[in-house]
Amino acid sequence: MEQTLFNDKCGDLDPFEVFSSWMAKAVAKDPHTANAASVATADKNGVPSVRVLLLKFFDEKGFVFFTNFKSQKGHELHDNPYAAFCLYWSDVKQQFRAEGPIEMITAEESDAYFHSRPRNSQIASIASQQSSPLAARTDYENAIKALEKQHEGEDNLPRPDHWQGFRLKPLKIEFWQDENFRAHQRRIFYRDDVNDVNWNTTLLYP
Repeated sequence: MEQTLFNDKCGDLDPFEVFSSWMAKAVAKDPHTANAASVATADKNGVPSVRVLLLKFFDEKGFVFFTNFKSQKGHELHDNPYAAFCLYWSDVKQQFRAEGPIEMITAEESDAYFHSRPRNSQIASIASQQSSPLAARTDYENAIKALEKQHEGEDNLPRPDHWQGFRLKPLKIEFWQDENFRAHQRRIFYRDDVNDVNWNTTLLYP
């Protein structure tokens, strides 16, 4: 598919299908961190911040990740609902980038993912006041212990309202392939409306 992707003309390719193929190859090489994405957000003044988090799933509507809505990125996504992310797969020497507006996924979708996580991960998420100052590590550890006691015997804990999934609905998608002597290959797909199923595309100079 890479050869087809970087031909001069490939207007019939679906970027989501290409991404699925690239992700599958990356997962085959590194099943544990292939979905680790650098996600960039900005506050209402346009000041950016970036962090690595896990891309949990994707479909033709966009790319989904989860966070505490009260965290720094949660506040930034509320004030400036636009984001960008990048995945770099060193084992296969490929990179993927996407940017676009953000929307919150449904409560049912967030519930389903939250309850698919290990019980200890559910507890850790509930106990964490993500991005808030922590006076002592023991404060967090004690909060975890209290929740473990409170919910003893329960496999699925109530999802906190502030723990949500977000979907990035891309307006731009870029595929990058490493080549010798920095003569890399790049192709961008772009559209003006997130509901448009027809993409414009062009090669880019490396």
